[in-house]
Amino acid sequence: MARGVIAVCLACLFVVGGDPAVARASMARASAAAPSECQKQERQAGGGRVRGVVAPHGVRGRARTRDRGRALRLSHALEPRLPGPAAVARMNADLRRRLGVLFGAHAARHGGGSGSHAPEPGEIRVPLWVHIIKDGMLGLPDSAVDRQVQALNEAYGGKFGGVDTRVRFDLKGVTHTENHAWFRDPLGNEAALKDKLRVGGPETLNLYMAQLGELVLGYSTYPYWYGDKPGLDGVVIDWRSVPGGPLRNFNRGFTAVHEIGHWLGLLHTFENGCDAPGDSVDDTPPEAHATMGCPKRKDTCPAPGDDPVHNFMDYSHDRCMREFTTGQAARIRKMWAAYRDPDRAR
Repeated sequence: MARGVIAVCLACLFVVGGDPAVARASMARASAAAPSECQKQERQAGGGRVRGVVAPHGVRGRARTRDRGRALRLSHALEPRLPGPAAVARMNADLRRRLGVLFGAHAARHGGGSGSHAPEPGEIRVPLWVHIIKDGMLGLPDSAVDRQVQALNEAYGGKFGGVDTRVRFDLKGVTHTENHAWFRDPLGNEAALKDKLRVGGPETLNLYMAQLGELVLGYSTYPYWYGDKPGLDGVVIDWRSVPGGPLRNFNRGFTAVHEIGHWLGLLHTFENGCDAPGDSVDDTPPEAHATMGCPKRKDTCPAPGDDPVHNFMDYSHDRCMREFTTGQAARIRKMWAAYRDPDRAR
């Protein structure tokens, strides 16, 4: 991989056994937070900044095919199992099929996108279990759990901007596990740690806090995969990315917001680049490649609309993220009805 393209190291990866899972990548925060318990522990860990891959420059406006191809090759070099157009098409087809069974043919015809025919339940209350994995003194302090849950509810409630998705997270419990291997390599030990710690059914969010490597800040399963591998369902994030954590540019708790977006069925805003169906949401403009940092403006596709650099499902710095859209909220409700609602998804 050309060193000239690498400025910081950021990637969404898939996890063990060929099962798709997404991983949000990261860089380092622009404004240093005040020293906290998390930061003191990070100094003990001797951890460096998380790095990420910057997409090639010059892919703006009517992006040239050569540049877009280069960005795609770079992305897949880091994300060998990244769901491409075929995988997204299968996911959307299965969603339409399920919605058709649940709500009839009309809902099925509109099931892959974010139109007005999505199921409209009341507020979605997600049971949340937080699993803290530690290595001696290193790991998430209990005092940070409430801050992370608050950040989730504020983000999904539209408190930072955008729409209220009407999704709320109810903390049901916190577990504590001392395990050096699981803490240092949750990806490599994912099956074992989830088999031991995971609780609940498809509607229960299991959020695992460990320490990931330089390439990854977190990863998540999609609702679509639950039927095949329910034991792997859940979200894993780096404990240092919680509000007040030591990862500059990524310590407002939005790594969890982003990864849980995948758990709820959202794709990256740059999914499929400039090509249809994009992220399968009508009101997020197409985006050729992920956003790095916090640009004032970015427009990488010929279709109308600037890139959604402030969307939680892009790769921007935490300080730049602030919103979900009406279409994303609608897609979440469809996914919930089709895959996670315990009274419907069988």
